[in-house]
Amino acid sequence: MNLPSEVKASDYDKKTTVTFNQPVEIPGVGAQVLPAGTYVFRLVDSLSNRDIVQILNAEETRVYATILAIPNYRLKPTSKTVLTFKERSAGSPEALRAWFYPGNTWGQEFVYPKARAAEIAKEVQEPVLEMPTELAKEITVPVSPKDETPEPLKEAPIKAIQPSGEEVEIAQVIPPPTLPQTATLIPTIAFLGLLSLGAGLALVLKEKR
Repeated sequence: MNLPSEVKASDYDKKTTVTFNQPVEIPGVGAQVLPAGTYVFRLVDSLSNRDIVQILNAEETRVYATILAIPNYRLKPTSKTVLTFKERSAGSPEALRAWFYPGNTWGQEFVYPKARAAEIAKEVQEPVLEMPTELAKEITVPVSPKDETPEPLKEAPIKAIQPSGEEVEIAQVIPPPTLPQTATLIPTIAFLGLLSLGAGLALVLKEKR
């Protein structure tokens, strides 16, 4: 798996500096590939059901992409930044899938333009989040870190595309988080314990009578 060779993060806007030792594909116009090198990931906008993430150069003077993402949940947070990828065939750069900030259970799963999402899904045999292909040009703007997030990205409809080419709702690909089964048993166990204690006290009182 293509992993960054170095990762540095800060709490403010989840800014993360990543050094890739191999090329990585990110959402964009066609197959947009970042060469090996150092980049900055940061969250620039967070709405109720989606996030906007920017990828910049190491000096933070150029924006390579402004990417639409939706929250993705993991059960256990880690102390380090985690980037996940969709593994590709040999010779092809792996496609960036999600970004998890240190200590967070919620991360950002990236959305690809539909045409490219369909190609990746077919190749990796996994569903890929998609948005309308005509909005792909919005990913490569703004070119300045000070510009505002393009409004079309904030309002873009998001679905997922299966390897077969079928479109499905994102809930079928990224289900809402559920509590671990062991956690749901705790109240039940506690309640049974209280019942047992109560029954024991009742027997003691009966014997005393």
